[in-house]
Amino acid sequence: MTPLTLQTGLRRLSEKAYKSVHSESIALVKDSISNPLPYFLLGIIASDHGNLNKALELFSKAILYEPGNPHYQVYHAKTLSTLGQQNAAKASADEAAKLTINEAYLADTLGVVYSRSGYHELAMPFFDYAVAQKPDEANYHYNLAASAQFIGEFEKARLAYEATLNLDPKFYRAWSSLISLRRQTPDNNKLEQLYSLFEDIDGGGDAEGQLQLGHAISKTLEDLDRHPESLDWLLRGKKTKRDELRYNRKTGQALFEAVKPPPSLQPSPSSSFSKDTPIFIVGLPRTGTTLVDRILSSHPDVTSAGELNIFAELVKDATKTPSNFVMDAETFLKSQNLDLASVGKAYMQVTQERAKDTPHIIDKMPLNFFYAGLIHRALPNARIIALRRGAMDSCLSNFRQLFSTQYSYYNYTFDLEDTAWFYRQFDSLMSEWERALPANRFIEVQYENIVFDQETQTRRLLDFCNLDWNEACMRFHENVAPVSTASSVQVRRPLYSGSIGRWKKYGDNLDNLRAALGDLANESFSSAK
Repeated sequence: MTPLTLQTGLRRLSEKAYKSVHSESIALVKDSISNPLPYFLLGIIASDHGNLNKALELFSKAILYEPGNPHYQVYHAKTLSTLGQQNAAKASADEAAKLTINEAYLADTLGVVYSRSGYHELAMPFFDYAVAQKPDEANYHYNLAASAQFIGEFEKARLAYEATLNLDPKFYRAWSSLISLRRQTPDNNKLEQLYSLFEDIDGGGDAEGQLQLGHAISKTLEDLDRHPESLDWLLRGKKTKRDELRYNRKTGQALFEAVKPPPSLQPSPSSSFSKDTPIFIVGLPRTGTTLVDRILSSHPDVTSAGELNIFAELVKDATKTPSNFVMDAETFLKSQNLDLASVGKAYMQVTQERAKDTPHIIDKMPLNFFYAGLIHRALPNARIIALRRGAMDSCLSNFRQLFSTQYSYYNYTFDLEDTAWFYRQFDSLMSEWERALPANRFIEVQYENIVFDQETQTRRLLDFCNLDWNEACMRFHENVAPVSTASSVQVRRPLYSGSIGRWKKYGDNLDNLRAALGDLANESFSSAK
């Protein structure tokens, strides 16, 4: 039998020869406990079988015995990223980047780690290298395109998405991403090709493909002002995935109930931090959170860190609840009895690098609206800005958004009535936070008011954050920082009002949504917010 080497081991593992590689690796460890190779190969076996914590331990041991091997370091970073430990993954990726990366797969993997941790500018050279080394790999072009889109290089993104589809026309994610880059026109659209691709998989069980193509078709039809057809295609594209990932309202209700604040919400006794504080921007997705992030981060004293899971992960770690979910009722209930000062301190330490020497950092994770009370207890000087938007537009924009199916938190968006139900719970929780949190720590800001009176609302935001007026905040669309959200294209343009009242274009097709929202469907935004 061929002796076990790095390359033969990787090849055999790619062929699923787990049993033989495992036994030979154990034999190598017995022969020499300081041989890094068997630990690395055993780590891959553990990872492929879902034991990520064990894989991380084994990759760490391989690095210990051979720190200069890029395979060991890249796989270590990848595992941390998969575990959701993005700060640690970035630190591990930095160590890997110091080594000679001369394989396309390693370069692409390192780029993915940087991209997931929000460092798209660091990811780009590795994606470029991977594409140059293996130009026939569709996935490498797609990864390059996604990061190029996030940093605003839209032409590069377009070319890379097209290269992806030239190599693999059935790379459905690339279709939805490509269509999102620019407005489709009667003379320049891919509608017939998209129809054909959808028909090829309709009824065939490819829920993800139907979802991606359905969104691409829907977006095209909307651009062509064919709104009722657009909604029909959204419903059609989401159907199989909705049946697969039906939102559980009972679980959702338990979560909202567990989050509600007690009659008196006080910071943890030992929480004490300087005036240089984080700014949390929260709210339902697609309701203006990225817009406010761009306005504030255009100020020279503010840096946006993007959408961070850090606070939620720290709370989960502090509660030590056994569930597989970071955000669940059990975790919130247990957090009520904790002194969260240590969470606040850890948060400030972990995010320090992302601040880039500015006094303030923005954490724009929309779902942190669940954590507003815990944030105040852990970081009593933090500012929390909650975005609001008209109920009908909020629900429609959530339903229209193509969220990652990796997380169950967004499963409500597969069904209009579930989306309405979720909005009603959200609206009730916002009232609770407004009651329980100090007015100088929590404010609600209406998206429509920003659009119609940008300067007044910008001054209000800056005053709330104790920031001096800066004209750059009015020119947020000139902000060159990366945008890792669905708004990556829109927020690089000046304000526009076209999305306000968008729901009216769908006529009576949204009657079920109106009925599910009840009295909230008729709410109007207030200039007081």
